[in-house]
Amino acid sequence: MAGGIAVGLFSGLVPGPLQMLIAALIAVPLRVNLPVALATTLYTNPFTIGPLYLLAYLIGRLIIGGDPAPLSPPPDMEWSHPGASLEAFMGWALSLGTPLAVGLLALALILAALGYACVQLAWRAYVIRAWRRRRQRRSNHGR
Repeated sequence: MAGGIAVGLFSGLVPGPLQMLIAALIAVPLRVNLPVALATTLYTNPFTIGPLYLLAYLIGRLIIGGDPAPLSPPPDMEWSHPGASLEAFMGWALSLGTPLAVGLLALALILAALGYACVQLAWRAYVIRAWRRRRQRRSNHGR
């Protein structure tokens, strides 16, 4: 489960409609949960992709350093023309250049690591609680 979450979080930042394909191509050889990897890519959608790409750009700018170029806001999504909106968004993303590319890779790695760690910690907490409840039931049953 944790591996599937990590792969999905990493693949979700791949540009364009390729997230699920990339998630499948990574999940299968790594032998992680494929349905979880595919479903997890859905955290990127028309509402979240702009803020995520802006965050990636800022992270990339921090990593690369140098003088920041002026940042234009992402284009608005026009639901009546989704193809044109996607094209405008991709043009905006490409205009951000190297800082965006570096930031996307860094953010994808960060999200994957955090997702993996959170699932592992949550599972460990669940198992420890289950052991304690079982031990409590056994001690109460013996009385």
